[in-house]
Amino acid sequence: MTQTDRSAGTRYVNPADESIDNAARETMQATYGARVTQLPPVALVIAAYNEEGVIGPVVQQLPPVVSGLETRVIVVADGCVDSTVKEADAAGAIVCDVPVNRGQGAALRLGYRIAREGGARYIVTTDADGQYNPAEIESLLAPIIDGRADFVSGSRRMGSQENQDPIRKAGTRFFAVLVSALTGQKITDTTFGLRAMRAEVTGSVLLAQPQYQAGELLIGVLAHGFRVLEVPGAIHKRQVGESKKGHNFIYGLRFLRAVITTWYRERRRA
Repeated sequence: MTQTDRSAGTRYVNPADESIDNAARETMQATYGARVTQLPPVALVIAAYNEEGVIGPVVQQLPPVVSGLETRVIVVADGCVDSTVKEADAAGAIVCDVPVNRGQGAALRLGYRIAREGGARYIVTTDADGQYNPAEIESLLAPIIDGRADFVSGSRRMGSQENQDPIRKAGTRFFAVLVSALTGQKITDTTFGLRAMRAEVTGSVLLAQPQYQAGELLIGVLAHGFRVLEVPGAIHKRQVGESKKGHNFIYGLRFLRAVITTWYRERRRA
């Protein structure tokens, strides 16, 4: 049975996840105090799993101010067993150290909750691997600040990408066509990691996917009638470390399952 966190709007399908999130957030607040409970307008949320040697530079390159609004970086360390936590903290982020590795989706859900409960008005997500350009954050936030959108995603198909893997390019096109057909709104890129949204948007949709949450969030946002825009974005090759997504075929099948499951769930809800 779904449970609701009344203070934040987070809905949990699994009570164990709620318990883990509560404990991790309490520990984080005890460590950082008012830096967690009194956030500036913009929260920059990163889910990280064993990104030692990468996460520090990524955090340092994120802008302290966007469109005249102060930012703060929130890193959710998803069961890391290396120095990710220490490195992110030293770089200036506030870090939520979750002792259990559950997946990027679960880590982002917790990051959204921390941002909302801390009073942030806007949430921006980026990946921990340094593939996205921090300079593009302003173009993502602008339509939201101006009141023209509730959720804005970058799109490599409208912009550019360095990775020319034909299978991944085909997968990007396939899922864009599929989600567009299912939702009735044209989408060109369903998995771009650099996104911006009004904070309350993340508390309005059910986020149950532990790993492949990009499609779940996008479909949920569209199903709830929020205004969604895409802007051109660039995605660069990973310079350090290895991707955690795994084999293209397995990733594609699991992402497809997440998309279909979410669409069917939201259709029944509506």
